[in-house]
Amino acid sequence: MAYSHSTSPLPMANTVRALVYATRPKQWTKNLLVYLALFFTVDDTWSLSDLTSLMPLLGKTTLAFIIFTALSGAVYLVNDIIDAERDRLHRKKRLRPIASGLLSVPLAWGAAAVLMAGGINSAFVLEPFFGLTSVAYTTTMVVYTFLLKRLILLDVASISAGFVLRAVAGAAVLQVPISPWLYICTGLGALFIALSKRRSELALVGDEAAGQRDTLGWYTTGFLDQLISVVATSVVLTYSLYTFTADNLPDNSAMMLTIPFVVYAIFRYMYLVHSRHLGENPEDIIITDVPIIVTVLGWLTTAGTILVICRV
Repeated sequence: MAYSHSTSPLPMANTVRALVYATRPKQWTKNLLVYLALFFTVDDTWSLSDLTSLMPLLGKTTLAFIIFTALSGAVYLVNDIIDAERDRLHRKKRLRPIASGLLSVPLAWGAAAVLMAGGINSAFVLEPFFGLTSVAYTTTMVVYTFLLKRLILLDVASISAGFVLRAVAGAAVLQVPISPWLYICTGLGALFIALSKRRSELALVGDEAAGQRDTLGWYTTGFLDQLISVVATSVVLTYSLYTFTADNLPDNSAMMLTIPFVVYAIFRYMYLVHSRHLGENPEDIIITDVPIIVTVLGWLTTAGTILVICRV
């Protein structure tokens, strides 16, 4: 009898751990896109010499990040519930908490409902337009989970839309405009990653592709390679145009100095997809590949320096 009290917390701890893991912490990095608006808010709303004007904006953006983390976590839970049977056939996905049985389906549904309702309500309290953007994101991702992920081309397009809505949310919570060019770059960049993910999935699974994901039965590596080449070129061209045409950037076109970082990141990612077959898990590339990490830091440092120096 005495051991019942000492052992009872363990199952609860395991359940909490499984629940957190089911929300895919590695993919929370995608929600960092909400900070994009704050990074490119180059006007008189804040000044580096007056941190008191920056902190409220940073605080609102951080709350937006937390809210989107909750919403995306809810979407991942719903997705894993729907795909549990197929995930059990996958070499890695079978280890997910719901597919492996570590997390019960009723508990997963309940957690998803709480995260979704709490996230959307908090979004409207924080900023009404941000709330609408959160609803648009959640709706898009839920429709993707139940329908769009089974439709060729629309599956990757809806993933791209999710990234764009994250960037829009960052601007919405601060009530600031961002150049449409940046939204286009974000959408094309996300489309490039989504197509690369499909190619890696197809290359790794082979003849069993359709059993793992419906659209993989219709894609071919040749077709995906063509699409990836077109989108990669579009990313570079669009970002290059953005650096010297956007209204909120310095007039001296110094932002063009960041173009090499984008070009190298695209080339490096394509190398990892084609030579190392790592595109199946983009989040792992972003947080583990040193050249990619250095490139991102280099872009942030260069872009931030240009925005600060040229606006003084």
